[in-house]
Amino acid sequence: MSGHSKWATIKRAKGANDAKRGQLFTKLSKAITIAVRQGGGSPDPETNFKLRLAMEAARGANMPKDNIDRAIVRASGASAEQLDEVLYEGFGPGGFSIIVEGLTNNKVRTVAEVKSIFSKSGGNMGAQGSVMYQFEKKAVITVEKGEKSLDDIFMFAADHGADDIEEIDTEVLLYTKPDDLAKVRDAILKEGLTINGAEFTFRPVVISTITNKEDVEKALTFIEKLEDNEDVQKVYANFDIPDELMRGN
Repeated sequence: MSGHSKWATIKRAKGANDAKRGQLFTKLSKAITIAVRQGGGSPDPETNFKLRLAMEAARGANMPKDNIDRAIVRASGASAEQLDEVLYEGFGPGGFSIIVEGLTNNKVRTVAEVKSIFSKSGGNMGAQGSVMYQFEKKAVITVEKGEKSLDDIFMFAADHGADDIEEIDTEVLLYTKPDDLAKVRDAILKEGLTINGAEFTFRPVVISTITNKEDVEKALTFIEKLEDNEDVQKVYANFDIPDELMRGN
């Protein structure tokens, strides 16, 4: 996984698992809850940008509109579930660096479960700051190329604040500073391009290359176990898998 794009490619190759769809909807509902809270309790996506992103992510995962509406209502109510944001750092099997973001109503439970996944997978949880310096906080917008060339999209986006680009099949990933996400996103929409996703991410600036198939399997299994945890929202790692090994997975 080289930053965001390799992991996106791996997930597409593996395909979606319908059995995990309910779990995915639960995670998306949590993201909506925290977005409402961080937006001062506003349930209006027009004024609450984080809520707009959370709702778009939910729609992108084919979460039913009724589920989205119920999540917003619950988040806005007095009895809304109290969730805390958590962030863990550590090292996966083989030593690559990893960041885990989560939302939980029980920090003690979550840290114990995540630590167990690390240790059983041959990794180690680290102290705060142990790997963060190997990543940079960015925003990433996934855009359909359509009839435009990669250069055309980047030149346009760069004029509005994008600072890097990656290509995956028929899509491009545009990276921006987190504070520029709304501005760049709106400019892309006005240009008539289709946006398939927009989110905040940790992009690695130091890459660790995996060189054999066994270690690839261990790394991917470790990531999947973390993502299967109901309190884990996102996982970021700095490993890169060569194309010849990617094709074997």
